[in-house]
Amino acid sequence: MGWEEVVVLLVAAAGAGWVDAVVGGGGLLQLPALMVAGIPPVQAMGTNKLAAVFGTASAAITYGRSVKLDREVAVPAGVLAVLSAGGGAVVAGAVSSEVLRPVVMVVLLGVAAFVTFRPNLGKVPHPQLRTRRRVVVAVLVSGAGIAFYDGVMGPGTGTFLIIAFTTILGLDFVNASATAKIINVGTNLGALVVFGVQGHLLWGLGLGMAACNVAGAQLGARMALKRGAAFVRIVLLCVVVVMVARLGWQQFGE
Repeated sequence: MGWEEVVVLLVAAAGAGWVDAVVGGGGLLQLPALMVAGIPPVQAMGTNKLAAVFGTASAAITYGRSVKLDREVAVPAGVLAVLSAGGGAVVAGAVSSEVLRPVVMVVLLGVAAFVTFRPNLGKVPHPQLRTRRRVVVAVLVSGAGIAFYDGVMGPGTGTFLIIAFTTILGLDFVNASATAKIINVGTNLGALVVFGVQGHLLWGLGLGMAACNVAGAQLGARMALKRGAAFVRIVLLCVVVVMVARLGWQQFGE
């Protein structure tokens, strides 16, 4: 691999860190960049997780210093996410991405429509929605269902987490994004352990990309905190559109 390709990967990692910190979806930049550089898919997935876990953890710390994280959800869901994402990574090779992509595209289009036609969604918190039952549902949906999906495939994980927390618990977009980072750390860590045990990590490249991912994540988290829920909503919609376009190209254009 030439130095030009390494530079491109480092820039992609920084951009991915920014996107991940705001709404999730940084893998759309980082994973394709790794594969275009000629890295085999499984090694690309493992190295992507290695870089992402550092950036996501960095963003989580930054959010935690400025907003009140929903620890009642984040802690149990984060622990559960490590196991669920690890299980997803184990079965990833047995699940056809050609079957999953159309389903994910439909769900993402539904998310885009839902956010577009509910302009007040996530602008302000709605604590009256929070009940004990909803907390349990949020933990299971995020820590089990979405985390398992992240281990299997991944695109849209952060977005799905944010929408889950705003609709189930009534969090605003900034607090939902902050809480989502804890679960994302768990999903990245669970999948990373599996890829590491299987020997699919490029440590040198992954750690270099991790440094750039952290830099991008710090910028993204600080921008989200400064500009608020309206900014997160716009970025979320943009990322969803790009994800649908990317998945559509993978499914029908390649």
